[in-house]
Amino acid sequence: MGERKGVNKYYPPDFNPEKHGSLNRYHNSHPLRERARKLSQGILIIRFEMPYNIWCDGCKNHIGMGVRYNAEKKKVGNYYTTPIYRFRMKCHLCVNYIEMQTDPANCDYVIVSGAQRKEERWDMADNEQVLTTEHEKKQKLETDAMFRLEHGEADRNTLRKALPTLSHIQEAQSAWKDDFALNSMLRKRFREKKKAIQEEEERDQALQAKASLAIPLVPETEDDRRLAALLKFHTLDSYEDKQKLKRTEISSRSWFPSTPGPGHSSSKASSVLKKLAQNHRPAPASTPITGGDLGIVRRRSREVSESPQCAALIPRSRETHPDGTTQDRPASPQDCSQETAETLKTSEPQGQEQRSQDRPQSEDMPHLCALSSSLVADYSDSESE
Repeated sequence: MGERKGVNKYYPPDFNPEKHGSLNRYHNSHPLRERARKLSQGILIIRFEMPYNIWCDGCKNHIGMGVRYNAEKKKVGNYYTTPIYRFRMKCHLCVNYIEMQTDPANCDYVIVSGAQRKEERWDMADNEQVLTTEHEKKQKLETDAMFRLEHGEADRNTLRKALPTLSHIQEAQSAWKDDFALNSMLRKRFREKKKAIQEEEERDQALQAKASLAIPLVPETEDDRRLAALLKFHTLDSYEDKQKLKRTEISSRSWFPSTPGPGHSSSKASSVLKKLAQNHRPAPASTPITGGDLGIVRRRSREVSESPQCAALIPRSRETHPDGTTQDRPASPQDCSQETAETLKTSEPQGQEQRSQDRPQSEDMPHLCALSSSLVADYSDSESE
């Protein structure tokens, strides 16, 4: 299009306006350049736009309405004084050529060859549209008075039938006459609806955060409200019943753990103490508790008292040497324990009074042995370990 603006054109030195007239005649070329290369045959290259949807006969592909082609345009006839033009173009998907021409009688385009039309037409009479008056009918209305009278009566009957529909359309249009009020009402309704949707989303997000839900919630309905009102969730036991049951279990539970220790002595001592705690009475005298049952080990002391009182109280044993001489030595803890055991064995068969008389003697013997030995508690079998 730039060459037809008449600006910035170069005129050669031998250009003569009287002789050449224009630059196109000087260059011996047409103003349309390549588009007029077949102008001698009556063909002009134009830009043609597809008027409707078609199917190509060559590649069977669909070509939509509005697709543009470089088409060859030529005149093939007249409809009265209106010329009929034919357009020939090549399919952009194959080598097939499509030919179409105008139809002034029906104000349409007709496919001559190379394609098929995708049928999307309808009858205007069936669709209750206003029909265009044909050319023959127009001529008859102008020349025949009786036909014109009959046609007028038919038009009045048609108007009488369409009058209710027209009045309904006028009422509908009058309801929308005040555009500003209707627009304001519609925008107000949209704002209220948007606010309600936003509040519902906030409630849903709060419920999801409270219940740790990661699923979308559906809108609530009236049936859901009615069903939720009929349901009632409650626990089997109240808080007071649970507290009462817990206190009962604590009061009936033993004071001491029931896990048995690895040693027999500690388990025996724990069982005896448990019986004492349950019965609330002293232990029977027939089964005395020894230091071994309580986990107490007797070890020999490194320091032995050399005072005269301790030496007089500590029992001595006589030792005979190989040369015939005798010598007294202090009794060892093992000897004391043996003597204590023998004293306990001899005191068992006697009566209750005999036991009360002999008890100080049996209790003094371990006390004497304690002067030369110390009591050390052994916690190797305790539960803390």
